[in-house]
Amino acid sequence: MNQAWIIDGARSPRGKGKSNGSLHHIHPQELLAQVLNALARRTGIDTHLVDDVVVGNGNPAGDHGACIGRMAVLAAGWPVEAPGITLNRFCGSGQQAVTYAAMGIQAGHQDLVVGAGVESMSRWPVDNAPPDFTSGNAALRELFPLVPQGISADLIATIEGFDRESVDAFALQSQQRAAAAMAQGRFDRSVVAIHNSDGSVALDVDEFPRSSTTAEGLAQLKPSFERMGRDIFDGFDKSFDDMCRQVYPNVTDVQHVHHAGNSSGVVDGASAMLIASPDFAKAHGLTPRARIVMSAVVGAEPVIMLTAPGPASKKCLSRAGMTVDDIDLWEINEAFAAVPLKAIRDLGLDPDKVNVNGGAIALGHPIGATGPILIQTALDELERRNLQTALITMCTGGGMGTATIIERI
Repeated sequence: MNQAWIIDGARSPRGKGKSNGSLHHIHPQELLAQVLNALARRTGIDTHLVDDVVVGNGNPAGDHGACIGRMAVLAAGWPVEAPGITLNRFCGSGQQAVTYAAMGIQAGHQDLVVGAGVESMSRWPVDNAPPDFTSGNAALRELFPLVPQGISADLIATIEGFDRESVDAFALQSQQRAAAAMAQGRFDRSVVAIHNSDGSVALDVDEFPRSSTTAEGLAQLKPSFERMGRDIFDGFDKSFDDMCRQVYPNVTDVQHVHHAGNSSGVVDGASAMLIASPDFAKAHGLTPRARIVMSAVVGAEPVIMLTAPGPASKKCLSRAGMTVDDIDLWEINEAFAAVPLKAIRDLGLDPDKVNVNGGAIALGHPIGATGPILIQTALDELERRNLQTALITMCTGGGMGTATIIERI
């Protein structure tokens, strides 16, 4: 089996996912197109030779519809012979895109593939109704009374005993670590400036972090999902909290501890990574930075939904013939504070090796783009610290988890 070599990566800064965010006015096709072109420039590749551009997107509708993978390739001005495809594994979409890129190369079907992701959350269609993962399918809801992710995060915190103080403490640490990383320029290698149509810079640094965050400020924020959990919405015959208790009868009262300050930030962003076979890289003068050792995806109970990073990581390690002790750095997506806290507990991790530059609570989570961003963040930090291996893992909607192990070359 071929190795899959990471040649390089590029990502946009993360813009606030609101109408006044710095990237809101840029169509997501154009946002990803700029990142693709930055990746092509920094690697010097002939884009005629790209076998595929695999793009993850978590909400492929509206501005993100019509196969944004292919449309972004065209918007970038790449040769029409360069194909593109879009996939959706919810929050794990971009990480899955990198995995599929690696699989094509490892299988010998392809030689040069881009794994990418994009999400302009500020341009999602406006819908004030709570998310319904069953899409109105009453039969599926009878089997699995799926609840919004924020409710699932609070359910995890309730079962695991993570109180408000512990999730807030994790959130504060994320902000502090991200502030230190930005002050020291730790993201500079991967981040590329995004430009307006007139050539001026729209954004060249992540704009979501709030370095002034304090424990006192976090403590004043009201829980985001308490009312959502209690009320009964149109189309439902019981509250989301009752649906949780239906599956977890030992939970007498869901403790709603998550809020805007300890949940992932809503942002816009795009990212891309160039993956090549060793023979192609050597023939075209491409110097690898790392190799993709192994990847894994698992399913887990879909009502609690966000518990799969631990099992995904264990499966990935097992298939690679590795243990937790073989991993130097961990990136566990901070969808909600309870998610990495549970994964750290499940895997017995040293917290000082996890999300050392902060995470999505501080920096934002541009759904489909987050996977490649986390892989790049891990690789940049491995190089900065002169370490070797990292494991990147994410929870996703519907009760799934993705994991990737990378090793520097």
